[in-house]
Amino acid sequence: MKKTALLHAELSHVIATMGHGDMLVIGDVGLPVPPGVTTIDLAVTLGVPRFEQVLNTVLTELQVEKAVIAEEASDTFLSELARDFEITRMSHENFKLLSHDARAIVRTGEATPYANVALISGVVF
Repeated sequence: MKKTALLHAELSHVIATMGHGDMLVIGDVGLPVPPGVTTIDLAVTLGVPRFEQVLNTVLTELQVEKAVIAEEASDTFLSELARDFEITRMSHENFKLLSHDARAIVRTGEATPYANVALISGVVF
């Protein structure tokens, strides 16, 4: 049995196969998923699981170089996201276009508007 924090097999596989510069999006329950992009649907009900729970678990396994969020996201959301990587903002419409290039989109049960992040993978060396 896997020993690390991330137990979801499909999500673990996506992270394990990502290369430098690949993108993983973690989104709220309402973020549209573009056709052809893998969806990892974790949403059980509104608020379960929360965005922050999924993000913190993913960050135990994924080396992140930078992140992208929507300009419309609250400053509180930005402060919750503060990490050791660069965070840039773009319009929510452009964020949705960017998500077309994601390796996968992880759907959480989060119901906070604009609680979405695109994580760009880095390298561990």
